[in-house]
Amino acid sequence: MPRHRAARVLIAGLAVVLLAIDQATKAWAVATLDPSDPPSYLGGFLTLRLVRNPGAAFSLGSSATWLFSLLAIAALTYCLFVLAPRITSRGGAVVTGLAIAGIAGNLIDRIVRPPGVMRGHVIDFLQIPHWAIFNVADMCIVATAILVVLGAIREAVVERRQKQAAATP
Repeated sequence: MPRHRAARVLIAGLAVVLLAIDQATKAWAVATLDPSDPPSYLGGFLTLRLVRNPGAAFSLGSSATWLFSLLAIAALTYCLFVLAPRITSRGGAVVTGLAIAGIAGNLIDRIVRPPGVMRGHVIDFLQIPHWAIFNVADMCIVATAILVVLGAIREAVVERRQKQAAATP
């Protein structure tokens, strides 16, 4: 299978599976969790606390939900139609698939959930100590950011080594 095609299959497969997990876990959380009685696991390390978040991380920008929706549409469009077709590496495909799943997962909430289209609140339900309450889509977005930073560091190290090797007689 050509590299472009293999990368596209990996991007699509990863994005679809992670998006399905995100939406299924959010549906489960809404149907099952009682916001007034959140269960805790792992000695209190993980609490399943259902919240409907109109903003971004840490509920920042709660009055700008429509703006987050527009930004997500722009980011998803870029990932699907500009970035994904250019990806040839497995690592790039993983990062792109994670990004698409994360962006789409929270965008779906903003489109279909109350209080209305482009203003919907994102379902968050995973809470660990000293951190914002989050969901699977958020985990995908954070993993994307971490992998992009690690890739940039790796690339800088390789480039520095190449320059050193070229300068050494």
